[in-house]
Amino acid sequence: MRSALPIRSFNRVAAAALALLFAGGAVAEELVLEEVVTTAQRRAENIQEVPVSVASLAGEQFDTLFDAGEDIRALGTRVPSLYAESSNGRLAPRFYIRGLGNTDFDLAASQPVSIIVDEVVQENVILKSFPLFDIERAEVLRGPQGTLFGRNTPAGIVKFDTRKPTREVEGFLSGSFAPGQASTSTVQGAVGGPLSDSFSTRVSFLYQDREDWIDNNVPASADFNGLAGSDALGGFNEFAYRVQGLYEMGDNLRILGNVHGRSYDGTASVFRANVIGPGTDGFNANFDRGSVTFDEGNNNPQEAEALGGSIKVELDLDDRTTLTSITAHEVVENKSLGDIDGGYGADFLSEVGPCPPGVLGTCIPFPSQTQDGLDNLDQFTQEIRVAQQATDQTFWQAGAYYFKSEFAVTTVPFFVPPTSVFHENDAIALFGHVSHDVNDVFTLTGGVRWTDDEKRADSRGEPVPSGPVEVSDSEISWDLSGLYTLNDQVNLYGRIARGFRAPTIQARDLAFFGAPSIARSETIQSYEGGFKADLAGNRLRLNGAVFYYTIDDQQLSAIGGGGNFVQLVNADKGTGFGVELDAEFLVNENLTLTAGFSTADTELDDSTLTVPPCGSGLCTVTDPLDSNGNAIVDGNPFAQAPEYIFTFTADFSRPWGNQGELFFFTDWAFQGETQLNVIYESLEFISDDTFEAGIRTGYRNLEHDWEVALYGRNITDEENVKGVIDFNNLTGFANEPQIFGISFRKGWSTR
Repeated sequence: MRSALPIRSFNRVAAAALALLFAGGAVAEELVLEEVVTTAQRRAENIQEVPVSVASLAGEQFDTLFDAGEDIRALGTRVPSLYAESSNGRLAPRFYIRGLGNTDFDLAASQPVSIIVDEVVQENVILKSFPLFDIERAEVLRGPQGTLFGRNTPAGIVKFDTRKPTREVEGFLSGSFAPGQASTSTVQGAVGGPLSDSFSTRVSFLYQDREDWIDNNVPASADFNGLAGSDALGGFNEFAYRVQGLYEMGDNLRILGNVHGRSYDGTASVFRANVIGPGTDGFNANFDRGSVTFDEGNNNPQEAEALGGSIKVELDLDDRTTLTSITAHEVVENKSLGDIDGGYGADFLSEVGPCPPGVLGTCIPFPSQTQDGLDNLDQFTQEIRVAQQATDQTFWQAGAYYFKSEFAVTTVPFFVPPTSVFHENDAIALFGHVSHDVNDVFTLTGGVRWTDDEKRADSRGEPVPSGPVEVSDSEISWDLSGLYTLNDQVNLYGRIARGFRAPTIQARDLAFFGAPSIARSETIQSYEGGFKADLAGNRLRLNGAVFYYTIDDQQLSAIGGGGNFVQLVNADKGTGFGVELDAEFLVNENLTLTAGFSTADTELDDSTLTVPPCGSGLCTVTDPLDSNGNAIVDGNPFAQAPEYIFTFTADFSRPWGNQGELFFFTDWAFQGETQLNVIYESLEFISDDTFEAGIRTGYRNLEHDWEVALYGRNITDEENVKGVIDFNNLTGFANEPQIFGISFRKGWSTR
């Protein structure tokens, strides 16, 4: 069903938040916001002095999102202009910044948003899903970032820096438990410190477990595989770890080693047949969060194993020049099986008859299940760069980058033998970046990167063995920005950037008697201007930006239709326009408020581009159709591009006794109208004005560094549509369930 909170209530909440934000009471003059440090330009800088639209999450604002076992997708809509979703569950997130992303669910798909962890790109969609724990800082860099962070970043970057070894003994141990329907437990911890005068370590881990909580109510007459039962699916179990070692030789040489891994076993996305429409958006009466009716798919199991590592070497050549080398290697395997139709009905491999006439509930015209897996993904990256503070006014860095990836995607449709497609990707790049203080109030920054990218795909197996398909391209990415100090409180900036996403091969349809498709390189030209202000005696931080971009040869994925195919296409052009606002206000020593707002007005511009509409014939297509019955999508918004995102948090604490404090934290995220993961428009495949909220409250002992808290996620139990499958019925999948629980954390340090 549609969210119970209408748009007028959103307006009241937004008005109240802004009133609080600028109200401000009597506050001691020395009370100021802490400086936020960013590494958006590969060096530590004050976020207010960087000519890039950056949002930073740390501390309680970040940690609270994952109390109930959420994965990386929880960041979506918690930062203006950032959205995330998945039709493959926890293991395959898709990201969108400023409306730009990729809805392709294939395991070989590329995305225009890069995930960077400890300066290492996580290119494949499974690598992007590595669980978040022991994180020092998360940053969202909006707009093209190709100069310093490589190709495939025309939309932006989500960057994570983990906590590193220190010279002090320190650590923490935390646990949480949420009883009830979706019973969830989480334990994580870290310990680190020096082992000698020159060597320090840090070991951290995460364990998460959710019990199966969704019933499979498929009727006995359709339960061909014995899948029916209570608490049949919906759970997961995951263990992940990270071991780091830091060797310091004097003041000139630092070597940081990192080994990490994960083991995951859980449920893939839970598809639900005919839970949308027809004729309206949002869930209908067929939706029941706690039950499904699967006759295939073995109740949608999913698993993954991963191991990776990196070595970062920093050598100070002199007091102004540093040579950095980062070598990284990632290995991962996964597989996922699903009842794609989300229901039960006629089985074309048996003598069971069709659905009863007139039944539109969870019964479907014919079954569909598919298994996909990533076999032996091997990613290797090497970066070498030199950075120098050449003069007091000029800083520059330059380097070279190498990327290599090999893996196979195996698809099992079950009505024909499996098909494996072997993918190879090689890329090299040269880059340079310089920042120069022209005078006391104006800084000019620019960069350029040349990238050569080659991809190859070769399928083996039935039903359609194929020879190799190869694509390659070389492109220049660049950016130029200026930062002007208006006064001691306000900086103004402008930025122009050109981004690049390499050509892509989509060969999954070979398993379904289709042909591979290729998308040409897409390039983006982006313009933005904004301000960064520290006001009210440094108690109010207010950053804003206006952006506009055009994309040439925009890569799109036409998914679904009667054949349930995945075909890559290029639109002639796409455009996006919007605004972003990030605010943080220290009301007094007990209360901190944050608010964020963004809009994205996106549009496809290609009068000749058409795609097949839904295969079931049940959706109400609002686009004009050509003579072949295909939808003409010219003028449509981008898929999964919310019209607006509004976020609000309140962090309140007050002393309690001589050693501690009581605290209360709440976060709210509102999402405007969003066309779901299809290119064409229909009445059913739109999500309209949804929201989710969380709370966390408890007691914190400051002297002995421990706390106990009660928490809740999706506290109003919203039932929001997150995606659809437009194949043989009106299938949809939902947001995370409501969860309430209790948590405990104990920290220690010799500082």
